[in-house]
Amino acid sequence: MTNDNQRSGSKFDRRHLLQAGLAAAFAAPLGALGAQAFAPRAIAPGVDLSEFPLCRTASDAPALTGAPRKLKLSWNAGAVCLAPVPVAIEHGFFQMHNLDVELVNYSGSTDQLLEAIATGKSDAGLGMALRWLKPLEQGFDVKIAAGTHGGCMRVLSRTDSGVAKLADLKGKIVAVGDLAGPDKNFFSIQLAKLGIDPVKDVDWRAYPGNLLNVAVEKGEVQAFLSSDPLAYLWLKDTQYKEVASNLDGEYREKSCCILGLRGSLVREEPQVARAITRALLDAAMFTAQNATVAAKSFQPYAPKAATLADIEGMVRYHTHHHHPVGDILKRELKAYAEDLKSVQVFKQSTDTAKFAERIYVDVFAV
Repeated sequence: MTNDNQRSGSKFDRRHLLQAGLAAAFAAPLGALGAQAFAPRAIAPGVDLSEFPLCRTASDAPALTGAPRKLKLSWNAGAVCLAPVPVAIEHGFFQMHNLDVELVNYSGSTDQLLEAIATGKSDAGLGMALRWLKPLEQGFDVKIAAGTHGGCMRVLSRTDSGVAKLADLKGKIVAVGDLAGPDKNFFSIQLAKLGIDPVKDVDWRAYPGNLLNVAVEKGEVQAFLSSDPLAYLWLKDTQYKEVASNLDGEYREKSCCILGLRGSLVREEPQVARAITRALLDAAMFTAQNATVAAKSFQPYAPKAATLADIEGMVRYHTHHHHPVGDILKRELKAYAEDLKSVQVFKQSTDTAKFAERIYVDVFAV
């Protein structure tokens, strides 16, 4: 493994990667961006998949034949954790799988996004599991094909706040960008596991996402939740510290973001569904192995305040080597559904095993 395969100075554990299946943030108003906005440099440069047999098998499968299949992929263009998307276009991963992918920057509600995918206005989309799972409980015809990475969400506070660990949020006022957001759901789940009632013991208050730090500076709150790139950039200021993230403990080896496919695409064109999943997973592996190159691909979408070194730091922090599919993915989805039941987001009557079975698809077994 090279130095690009490090997160916060620690090398990846191959055993954990194999067990894991190997397999948003800051919205920029960029509108819809077609694949023509990029000029692929070459068809998929070499990706070292020797340590990752599932990805190697996926990449060795025969590509689609005939004219390139046109697809629309919805994403949040400002979410640095989705760096593999511009990587997939700029470095030819979609082209390698005979796909002509148009990127659509989507900043509407999750329900609207899932409806767009389900009704064919988009063919696939990327989003956060803890934002998607509740709407998917309602029955949208969208299938989850893969996890894409971990490490999107953080709890921040001032260094002099007295908030040193997650349990210290008990009795505190915490700012969030969205009271129904995935970060609030995630850290509520973690608080519940610590025996802290996230509803009664924490006062959550909504603020505009780019003003969360102002709330803590004014003393209106003692901590706030944020995602990269904003969280990472705020942490460059020594007056802030990270209290917790969704890479702590067992969640270090779980994905927080997922790839959803149009249900009819999976049923009617399984080879196409497999091809776009393969392309994105290969691009994710390339990102894990080539953080500097991936950072350059994402730079046009990053906030102006983010340097190339900042983007590279975020790319290394996010676990792009972790992208489960198949049974591993299904278990992660079931576990998240159980977590959401524990904080009353899911109905207590929901059968989480059946739910996970219904919403996931193993495109490599179709």
